[in-house]
Amino acid sequence: MQKLSYILLIVAGGLLLTGCQGYNRMVEKQEAVTSQWGNVQNAYQRRADLIPNLVNTVKGYAEHEQETFTQVTEARAKATQTNINPENLTAESLQEYQQAQNQLSQALGRLLLIQENYPELKANQNFLALQDELAGTENRIAVERNKFNQIAQDYNAYIRKFPQVIYAKWFKFEAKTYFEATSEAQSAPEVAF
Repeated sequence: MQKLSYILLIVAGGLLLTGCQGYNRMVEKQEAVTSQWGNVQNAYQRRADLIPNLVNTVKGYAEHEQETFTQVTEARAKATQTNINPENLTAESLQEYQQAQNQLSQALGRLLLIQENYPELKANQNFLALQDELAGTENRIAVERNKFNQIAQDYNAYIRKFPQVIYAKWFKFEAKTYFEATSEAQSAPEVAF
């Protein structure tokens, strides 16, 4: 009988140790998701910080493009006001965040198209430098979003595996949502000559 008690004690200790290790690993992976979310937000913030300089440079050449300037300013304000708590990263909140960022991207695209009507603007070194910085920032955003999806996928897969799935439910570790391509990106643009 005493032998059975020792065996049960060893098994219980092993289960407790496994549970503690699994819980700690889930915490590490959740923190990695949170940290990477911060990197995504930093990349978007860098873009938002470049916009006022870009708008001011364009304004110097294209004063009667006020509607476009207003659209960019409003889209930037909305994008910077839309924040998500990474602990509560739901599909709805991420979709709202993405929508605000996409509206800003569209407004920026309209702002950059203005250069076609102003040859002096095309040649402005400040404008060209800002345009290059913006392109680099867009690449950083894509890289950070991709890293976020990879880390979130790793976390999501981990909390769904046995025995973590049990602990994840007990301690309310929930799956994280991924960035997805926008509906506009799903169809190829038409090119006509």
